Amino acid sequence: MARMAHPDPAAPRLAALAALLADETRATFCLALLDGRAWTAGELARHASVAPSTASEHLGKLVAGGLLAEERQGRHRYLRLADERAAHLVEDLAAQVVPGSTPDRPRMLSAQGAGSALARGRTCYDHLAGRIGIAIADAMTERGLLEQGTGFALTDDGLGWFDARGIALKPRTRRPLVRSCLDWTERRPHLAGVAGAALCRHVLDSGWCVRIGSGRAVRATPAGELALYEHLGIEATTIR
Repeated sequence: MARMAHPDPAAPRLAALAALLADETRATFCLALLDGRAWTAGELARHASVAPSTASEHLGKLVAGGLLAEERQGRHRYLRLADERAAHLVEDLAAQVVPGSTPDRPRMLSAQGAGSALARGRTCYDHLAGRIGIAIADAMTERGLLEQGTGFALTDDGLGWFDARGIALKPRTRRPLVRSCLDWTERRPHLAGVAGAALCRHVLDSGWCVRIGSGRAVRATPAGELALYEHLGIEATTIR
């Protein structure tokens, strides 16, 4: 009898990782944490409409599986995505779900409004996504600041553009300087990596964009629309 080939040792780990996200409650937690901030266990429980004990069980599995990291301050337990790789995994998987392909469309106007706001602009972990994120990546490419060939790369002019605006690009880890991230609403790549995170911080700190409520959605302010036009030639009508 022919001897069967030894199974790939990565298979059990891959199956275990897939199982972590094969639960709607755990998937809801991970999607919520794509806003890049830490949430308490209670906040996540309320967001997913589950009991605190249920949330605690699911969060424990996500932490043990390496997708989430936790910090304790006093009696509060704060959860966040473990790192950028975990965030990209969640966002890339979400991108495989084509918006509008399921029969369960939002029935309430508020839900439709929330979906529209996320499509217009949002944070994807620590960088900008949605139409705002795509508009920035496209404008940088058109101006010769960013190359979108086999992958994203900043040109010398791109590095100078960041430097001229006082946006530091000093990586503290082995995280890539730039990285493309597939946008799940636009189905096109936006800017991630060290540069994407630094630009997002600058945009929010400068008041070019502000968060809408407590979620991931962001919108450009009038001052931001003017700044994005002056610095990148982005027309306000494309990001409203």
